[in-house]
Amino acid sequence: MRILITGGSGFVGQRLCLRLKEAGHRLQVVSRDPASARRKLPEGVDVRRSVLDFVDSPPHAIVNLAGEPIAARRWSDEQKNRLIDSRVNVTRDLVILCEQLRQANGKAPHVMVSGSAMGFYGDQGSREVTEQTPPHDEFAHRLCKRWEDTALEAADFGTRVALLRTGLVLDVGGGSLEKMLPPFKLGLGGRFGDGKQFMPWIHREDLVRSILFLLERDDLDGPFNGSAPHPVTNAEFTRILARQLNRPAALPVPALVLETAFGEMARLLLTGADMRPARLLEAGFEFRFPTLEQALADILGKR
Repeated sequence: MRILITGGSGFVGQRLCLRLKEAGHRLQVVSRDPASARRKLPEGVDVRRSVLDFVDSPPHAIVNLAGEPIAARRWSDEQKNRLIDSRVNVTRDLVILCEQLRQANGKAPHVMVSGSAMGFYGDQGSREVTEQTPPHDEFAHRLCKRWEDTALEAADFGTRVALLRTGLVLDVGGGSLEKMLPPFKLGLGGRFGDGKQFMPWIHREDLVRSILFLLERDDLDGPFNGSAPHPVTNAEFTRILARQLNRPAALPVPALVLETAFGEMARLLLTGADMRPARLLEAGFEFRFPTLEQALADILGKR
Protein backbone atom coordinates (compact mmCIF):
# COMPACT_ATOMS: atom_id res chain seq x y z
CA MET A 1 0.00 0.00 0.00
CA ARG A 2 0.88 3.66 -0.30
CA ILE A 3 0.63 4.95 3.29
CA LEU A 4 0.64 8.60 4.38
CA ILE A 5 2.05 9.27 7.86
CA THR A 6 1.89 12.55 9.74
CA GLY A 7 4.41 12.80 12.57
CA GLY A 8 6.46 10.22 10.70
CA SER A 9 9.82 11.59 11.83
CA GLY A 10 8.86 11.49 15.53
CA PHE A 11 9.64 8.90 18.21
CA VAL A 12 6.81 6.55 17.23
CA GLY A 13 6.72 7.56 13.57
CA GLN A 14 10.33 6.61 12.86
CA ARG A 15 9.83 3.06 14.15
CA LEU A 16 6.49 2.77 12.31
CA CYS A 17 8.10 3.88 9.04
CA LEU A 18 10.84 1.31 9.47
CA ARG A 19 8.34 -1.51 10.02
CA LEU A 20 6.14 -0.42 7.11
CA LYS A 21 9.15 -0.17 4.81
CA GLU A 22 10.28 -3.66 5.85
CA ALA A 23 6.79 -4.91 4.96
CA GLY A 24 7.12 -3.49 1.45
CA HIS A 25 4.77 -0.50 1.69
CA ARG A 26 5.43 2.83 -0.03
CA LEU A 27 5.67 5.66 2.47
CA GLN A 28 4.59 9.30 2.34
CA VAL A 29 5.50 11.56 5.26
CA VAL A 30 4.46 15.12 6.11
CA SER A 31 7.12 17.33 7.72
CA ARG A 32 7.70 21.06 8.10
CA ASP A 33 11.41 20.29 7.55
CA PRO A 34 11.60 17.67 4.77
CA ALA A 35 15.42 17.62 4.64
CA SER A 36 15.69 16.87 8.35
CA ALA A 37 12.92 14.25 8.16
CA ARG A 38 14.61 12.42 5.29
CA ARG A 39 17.76 11.97 7.40
CA LYS A 40 15.72 10.15 10.06
CA LEU A 41 13.67 7.94 7.75
CA PRO A 42 14.33 4.93 5.50
CA GLU A 43 15.60 5.64 2.02
CA GLY A 44 12.97 6.39 -0.60
CA VAL A 45 10.30 7.91 1.67
CA ASP A 46 8.35 10.66 -0.13
CA VAL A 47 8.49 13.65 2.25
CA ARG A 48 6.42 16.79 1.59
CA ARG A 49 5.50 19.85 3.62
CA SER A 50 1.71 19.55 3.59
CA VAL A 51 -0.91 16.81 3.69
CA LEU A 52 -2.59 18.43 0.69
CA ASP A 53 0.60 18.10 -1.37
CA PHE A 54 -0.32 14.42 -1.78
CA VAL A 55 -3.50 15.00 -3.78
CA ASP A 56 -1.61 13.96 -6.93
CA SER A 57 -0.31 10.77 -5.26
CA PRO A 58 -3.30 9.45 -3.33
CA PRO A 59 -2.56 7.24 -0.32
CA HIS A 60 -4.44 4.00 0.29
CA ALA A 61 -4.12 4.44 4.05
CA ILE A 62 -3.28 7.17 6.59
CA VAL A 63 -1.63 7.12 10.01
CA ASN A 64 -2.06 10.40 11.87
CA LEU A 65 0.55 10.92 14.62
CA ALA A 66 1.01 14.69 14.41
CA GLY A 67 0.94 16.90 17.48
CA GLU A 68 3.18 19.04 19.69
CA PRO A 69 4.33 17.22 22.88
CA ILE A 70 1.70 17.85 25.53
CA ALA A 71 4.16 18.03 28.44
CA ALA A 72 6.75 20.26 26.79
CA ARG A 73 5.89 23.40 28.79
CA ARG A 74 3.38 25.05 31.12
CA TRP A 75 -0.18 25.28 29.84
CA SER A 76 -0.68 28.98 29.23
CA ASP A 77 -3.72 29.89 27.14
CA GLU A 78 -1.36 30.33 24.19
CA GLN A 79 0.20 26.90 24.74
CA LYS A 80 -3.22 25.26 25.05
CA ASN A 81 -4.19 26.73 21.69
CA ARG A 82 -0.91 25.53 20.21
CA LEU A 83 -1.52 22.00 21.50
CA ILE A 84 -5.01 21.96 20.00
CA ASP A 85 -4.01 23.51 16.68
CA SER A 86 -1.05 21.17 16.16
CA ARG A 87 -3.45 18.22 16.30
CA VAL A 88 -6.71 19.51 14.92
CA ASN A 89 -5.35 21.50 11.95
CA VAL A 90 -3.35 18.60 10.50
CA THR A 91 -6.24 16.21 11.12
CA ARG A 92 -8.63 18.59 9.38
CA ASP A 93 -6.28 18.69 6.38
CA LEU A 94 -6.40 14.89 6.28
CA VAL A 95 -10.19 15.02 6.20
CA ILE A 96 -10.03 17.57 3.37
CA LEU A 97 -7.64 15.23 1.53
CA CYS A 98 -10.15 12.39 1.92
CA GLU A 99 -12.92 14.63 0.58
CA GLN A 100 -10.87 15.82 -2.40
CA LEU A 101 -9.79 12.29 -3.32
CA ARG A 102 -13.38 11.06 -3.04
CA GLN A 103 -14.52 13.84 -5.39
CA ALA A 104 -11.64 13.40 -7.84
CA ASN A 105 -11.33 9.61 -7.94
CA GLY A 106 -14.54 8.39 -6.37
CA LYS A 107 -12.45 6.76 -3.66
CA ALA A 108 -10.94 8.15 -0.45
CA PRO A 109 -8.18 6.34 1.50
CA HIS A 110 -9.78 3.20 2.86
CA VAL A 111 -8.49 3.58 6.44
CA MET A 112 -7.11 6.19 8.81
CA VAL A 113 -5.55 5.26 12.15
CA SER A 114 -5.55 8.52 14.07
CA GLY A 115 -3.69 9.16 17.29
CA SER A 116 -5.31 10.20 20.53
CA ALA A 117 -4.19 9.77 24.14
CA MET A 118 -5.07 8.47 27.57
CA GLY A 119 -5.88 12.08 28.42
CA PHE A 120 -9.24 11.51 26.71
CA TYR A 121 -10.49 9.97 29.96
CA GLY A 122 -9.15 12.66 32.29
CA ASP A 123 -8.65 11.82 35.96
CA GLN A 124 -10.31 8.45 36.66
CA GLY A 125 -8.92 7.72 40.10
CA SER A 126 -8.60 3.98 40.74
CA ARG A 127 -11.49 2.73 38.56
CA GLU A 128 -10.72 0.36 35.70
CA VAL A 129 -11.04 2.20 32.39
CA THR A 130 -12.08 0.70 29.05
CA GLU A 131 -13.18 2.37 25.82
CA GLN A 132 -16.70 2.56 27.26
CA THR A 133 -15.76 4.56 30.38
CA PRO A 134 -17.25 8.10 30.49
CA PRO A 135 -14.51 10.78 30.53
CA HIS A 136 -13.83 13.33 33.24
CA ASP A 137 -14.20 16.80 31.75
CA GLU A 138 -10.89 18.70 31.86
CA PHE A 139 -8.47 20.24 29.35
CA ALA A 140 -6.76 16.97 28.34
CA HIS A 141 -10.14 15.39 27.60
CA ARG A 142 -11.38 18.36 25.59
CA LEU A 143 -8.13 18.40 23.59
CA CYS A 144 -8.39 14.69 22.73
CA LYS A 145 -12.11 14.91 21.97
CA ARG A 146 -11.64 17.70 19.43
CA TRP A 147 -8.80 15.71 17.87
CA GLU A 148 -10.91 12.56 17.65
CA ASP A 149 -14.08 14.31 16.47
CA THR A 150 -12.14 15.91 13.62
CA ALA A 151 -10.66 12.56 12.56
CA LEU A 152 -14.08 10.90 12.58
CA GLU A 153 -15.27 13.33 9.91
CA ALA A 154 -13.24 11.27 7.41
CA ALA A 155 -15.85 8.52 7.77
CA ASP A 156 -18.27 10.75 5.82
CA PHE A 157 -16.16 10.03 2.72
CA GLY A 158 -15.98 6.26 3.19
CA THR A 159 -12.72 6.08 5.17
CA ARG A 160 -12.67 3.64 8.07
CA VAL A 161 -11.40 5.55 11.13
CA ALA A 162 -9.70 3.89 14.11
CA LEU A 163 -8.71 6.08 17.07
CA LEU A 164 -5.73 4.95 19.18
CA ARG A 165 -5.65 6.40 22.70
CA THR A 166 -2.06 5.84 23.76
CA GLY A 167 -0.44 5.64 27.14
CA LEU A 168 3.19 6.51 27.91
CA VAL A 169 5.32 5.13 25.09
CA LEU A 170 8.47 3.39 26.33
CA ASP A 171 11.66 2.55 24.44
CA VAL A 172 15.23 3.72 23.99
CA GLY A 173 15.97 6.95 22.18
CA GLY A 174 13.12 9.16 23.28
CA GLY A 175 9.70 9.32 24.89
CA SER A 176 8.89 9.40 28.58
CA LEU A 177 11.55 6.95 29.69
CA GLU A 178 14.40 8.97 28.22
CA LYS A 179 13.55 11.82 30.62
CA MET A 180 13.16 9.52 33.63
CA LEU A 181 16.37 7.54 33.30
CA PRO A 182 19.04 10.13 34.23
CA PRO A 183 17.76 10.86 37.77
CA PHE A 184 16.89 7.21 38.40
CA LYS A 185 20.38 6.08 37.34
CA LEU A 186 21.79 8.50 39.91
CA GLY A 187 19.50 7.11 42.61
CA LEU A 188 17.52 10.36 42.64
CA GLY A 189 14.21 8.99 41.34
CA GLY A 190 10.99 8.82 43.25
CA ARG A 191 7.23 8.83 43.00
CA PHE A 192 5.16 11.89 42.09
CA GLY A 193 2.87 13.03 44.90
CA ASP A 194 1.37 10.05 46.72
CA GLY A 195 2.13 7.77 43.76
CA LYS A 196 -1.39 6.31 43.66
CA GLN A 197 -2.19 7.70 40.21
CA PHE A 198 -2.17 5.14 37.39
CA MET A 199 0.35 5.33 34.55
CA PRO A 200 -0.89 3.45 31.47
CA TRP A 201 2.14 2.59 29.35
CA ILE A 202 3.06 0.66 26.21
CA HIS A 203 6.31 -0.53 24.65
CA ARG A 204 6.94 1.33 21.39
CA GLU A 205 7.18 -1.94 19.49
CA ASP A 206 3.71 -3.00 20.69
CA LEU A 207 2.29 0.41 19.81
CA VAL A 208 3.65 0.14 16.27
CA ARG A 209 2.31 -3.42 16.01
CA SER A 210 -1.13 -2.22 17.16
CA ILE A 211 -1.13 0.45 14.44
CA LEU A 212 -0.31 -2.19 11.82
CA PHE A 213 -3.06 -4.40 13.28
CA LEU A 214 -5.64 -1.63 12.94
CA LEU A 215 -4.51 -0.81 9.40
CA GLU A 216 -5.02 -4.41 8.33
CA ARG A 217 -8.29 -5.30 10.08
CA ASP A 218 -11.16 -3.98 7.97
CA ASP A 219 -13.70 -4.80 10.68
CA LEU A 220 -12.20 -2.48 13.33
CA ASP A 221 -13.13 1.17 13.80
CA GLY A 222 -13.77 3.68 16.60
CA PRO A 223 -11.69 4.07 19.77
CA PHE A 224 -9.00 1.65 20.98
CA ASN A 225 -6.88 2.00 24.11
CA GLY A 226 -3.22 1.81 23.06
CA SER A 227 -1.73 0.62 26.33
CA ALA A 228 -0.38 -2.61 27.78
CA PRO A 229 -2.86 -4.87 29.60
CA HIS A 230 -1.13 -4.39 32.97
CA PRO A 231 -1.02 -0.68 33.89
CA VAL A 232 0.72 0.29 37.10
CA THR A 233 0.52 3.15 39.56
CA ASN A 234 3.21 5.79 39.60
CA ALA A 235 4.62 4.29 42.83
CA GLU A 236 4.76 0.82 41.23
CA PHE A 237 6.40 2.20 38.09
CA THR A 238 9.00 3.93 40.26
CA ARG A 239 9.80 0.76 42.23
CA ILE A 240 10.04 -1.46 39.15
CA LEU A 241 12.26 0.97 37.23
CA ALA A 242 14.55 1.46 40.22
CA ARG A 243 14.80 -2.30 40.74
CA GLN A 244 15.69 -2.86 37.07
CA LEU A 245 18.47 -0.28 37.43
CA ASN A 246 19.61 -1.58 40.85
CA ARG A 247 19.17 1.89 42.31
CA PRO A 248 17.15 3.28 45.22
CA ALA A 249 14.07 5.42 44.55
CA ALA A 250 13.64 7.18 47.84
CA LEU A 251 13.19 10.82 46.77
CA PRO A 252 9.48 11.47 46.13
CA VAL A 253 8.51 14.75 44.50
CA PRO A 254 5.73 16.45 46.52
CA ALA A 255 2.60 17.42 44.61
CA LEU A 256 3.02 21.05 45.66
CA VAL A 257 6.45 21.20 44.03
CA LEU A 258 5.07 19.88 40.73
CA GLU A 259 2.08 22.23 40.84
CA THR A 260 4.34 25.19 41.52
CA ALA A 261 6.74 24.25 38.72
CA PHE A 262 4.24 23.22 36.04
CA GLY A 263 0.89 24.76 36.98
CA GLU A 264 -2.14 23.02 35.45
CA MET A 265 0.10 20.77 33.38
CA ALA A 266 1.11 19.01 36.63
CA ARG A 267 -2.22 17.15 36.39
CA LEU A 268 -0.59 14.92 33.78
CA LEU A 269 1.85 13.77 36.47
CA LEU A 270 -0.49 13.66 39.46
CA THR A 271 -3.62 12.08 37.96
CA GLY A 272 -4.22 9.16 35.64
CA ALA A 273 -6.41 6.28 34.53
CA ASP A 274 -6.26 2.51 35.02
CA MET A 275 -6.61 2.16 31.25
CA ARG A 276 -7.05 -1.31 29.74
CA PRO A 277 -6.84 -2.27 26.04
CA ALA A 278 -10.19 -4.07 26.09
CA ARG A 279 -11.06 -3.74 22.40
CA LEU A 280 -7.58 -4.68 21.13
CA LEU A 281 -7.61 -7.81 23.27
CA GLU A 282 -11.15 -8.69 22.16
CA ALA A 283 -10.01 -8.35 18.54
CA GLY A 284 -7.18 -10.84 19.14
CA PHE A 285 -4.17 -8.53 19.39
CA GLU A 286 -1.31 -10.12 21.34
CA PHE A 287 1.16 -7.97 23.25
CA ARG A 288 4.83 -8.95 23.14
CA PHE A 289 5.46 -6.95 26.33
CA PRO A 290 2.34 -7.23 28.51
CA THR A 291 4.08 -6.38 31.81
CA LEU A 292 6.30 -3.47 32.76
CA GLU A 293 9.03 -5.85 33.95
CA GLN A 294 9.18 -7.46 30.50
CA ALA A 295 9.17 -4.12 28.70
CA LEU A 296 11.90 -2.55 30.83
CA ALA A 297 14.09 -5.66 30.66
CA ASP A 298 13.95 -5.45 26.85
CA ILE A 299 14.49 -1.70 26.69
CA LEU A 300 17.26 -1.41 29.26
CA GLY A 301 18.99 -4.43 27.72
CA LYS A 302 19.46 -2.38 24.52
CA ARG A 303 21.30 0.46 26.23
